[in-house]
Amino acid sequence: MVKITALVGDLIKQTDCEAIVNSANPSMLKGSGVCGAIHRAAGQELEQYGRPLGPLSLGQAVITPAFNLPNSFVIHVSAPKYHFDPDPPANLALCISNALKLAEANGVKRIAFPAIGTGVYGYPMEDAIDVFINAARKFLSSEILEEIRFVFPSLADAIFMNVKLLKSN
Repeated sequence: MVKITALVGDLIKQTDCEAIVNSANPSMLKGSGVCGAIHRAAGQELEQYGRPLGPLSLGQAVITPAFNLPNSFVIHVSAPKYHFDPDPPANLALCISNALKLAEANGVKRIAFPAIGTGVYGYPMEDAIDVFINAARKFLSSEILEEIRFVFPSLADAIFMNVKLLKSN
């Protein structure tokens, strides 16, 4: 059975995960926040490789090599802008689902997600955590995945998700 975990940490230091997820801008160009950190750590090859894969549609996921990161892959998703895009909960869930489908298709056992959409895209953290949990739970019976990890910069957010995971078991 797949474990869903939440911890506080740095996404680009999840060395035991074959894949990490990037909340990419639709153009697949280097952005700010976690996206910028991923691109800086991976090197310029990531943007060069990814640019032809864009533009991404809302909820779409694509996979690239991780280049200079300690992982094998980066899975890029196009998250909803909470106050502007249609049906943010459905589109955020689609990001998680599409990333996990790509992970399974590429033999990924452990995948690490940031708090997709909660930064400059404005998704409220508490609401996003509910979406993360519900979308990840649909993959609990995966025969490939072993761990779906959510990495938060804030201890309070990681604790909040862990409490929600415990209460819903």
